[in-house]
Amino acid sequence: MTTGDGYFDLQVNGYGGIDFNQDGLSAAQLHTACEKLAADGVAGILATITTETMDRMCGRLKRLVELRAADGLAKRLIWGLHIEGPFLNPAPGYRGAHPLDAIGPPNEDAAKRLLDAGGGLVRLLTLAPEQDAQLRVTRMLVRAGVVVSAGHCDPSLEQLQAACDAGLSMFTHLGNGCPMQMHRHDNIIQRALSLRDRLWLCFIADGAHVAMPALGNYLRAASLPRAIVVTDAISAAGLGPGRYTLGRWNLQIGPDMVARAPDGSHLVGAAITMRQSQRNLQERLGLSETDSRRLLVENPRRALGIGPDPAEALQGPS
Repeated sequence: MTTGDGYFDLQVNGYGGIDFNQDGLSAAQLHTACEKLAADGVAGILATITTETMDRMCGRLKRLVELRAADGLAKRLIWGLHIEGPFLNPAPGYRGAHPLDAIGPPNEDAAKRLLDAGGGLVRLLTLAPEQDAQLRVTRMLVRAGVVVSAGHCDPSLEQLQAACDAGLSMFTHLGNGCPMQMHRHDNIIQRALSLRDRLWLCFIADGAHVAMPALGNYLRAASLPRAIVVTDAISAAGLGPGRYTLGRWNLQIGPDMVARAPDGSHLVGAAITMRQSQRNLQERLGLSETDSRRLLVENPRRALGIGPDPAEALQGPS
C-alpha cells in the first residue's frame, strides 16, 4: 500500500515501545512511535486513552494534544483521539483490563472535561450505553461531532436500539470486552450483530482476541461493508517479546506476542500491527486484498466521515 492509501487504525494505545497511556509522555517518545507507525504502512491513527482517574485521563489527553501540535510527523499520523472509558460496565468480564476504581457512569460534566482536554481532537468515545441514563451523554457527544461507540458493555437489545436512535453508530472490538462465558444465544455479540445495518462493527484480527474461524463467521454476519479491523495496539506492537506497559499494567509478552494479564485471566490490548492483521485476513481467512483493504483502509475512514481523497485525509484534523 502507498502512503496515501495506508492503513487507518481507530484504536492505538501505544506503539513501537511507547505507551500513550503513561504520565509524562515525551516529545521524543511520541515521534518514535509515529516513525514506527509510518514505517509499518500506517497513514493515520486515533491515539487512544483508556480508563483512569479523570485527572490522569485529562492530563494524558492534553499532553498528546500539545506534543502533536509541535511535531509535523505526529500531526500527519494522529488524525484524532479515541477515549475508551471511563464510562463502562464495571461488571467482571465486561470491564476487561480497565481498572474498576476508575470506572464510573457517564455524566455530562465529566464528558465535557474529557472533550476540553482533547482540544477539539476527540473523534471517538467508547462507552456502555446501559450506563448512560436517558442517553444524555451519548446525545451530547454526538452533538459535539464525536462518534460514539458501544464497548465493554451489556445493554439489552432494546437499550442498544435506543442508543442507536440517540446517535450511537459503532461497536468497539466486538467479541471482546465481555465474559468468556455468556448465554449462548442472548448475548451482547449477537445483539450487536443483529444491528449491523445501524452499527459499524470493529474487530481485532490477531487470532487471540477472536479465534480466526469465529472472526470469519463474525465478518460474514456483520457484512464487510459494515466491518472495521483495528489493532488495539499497545507499546509492544511492532516489536518482539519483552516487558511492556499499558497504563497501570506491567506485562511480560512471550514469543506468541499475546498481551495477557499477569494471571492470564484476560487480554490487555494487543501487540499486532495493521500489516500483520492484513496477512491474517488474507492468509488465514482467505479474504482478497480488496476486501482486506476495505476493512483496514476504507471503512474506518467512512465511519469517521473522512473523505476519499488521500491527500485531504492525510492532513488529519486541524
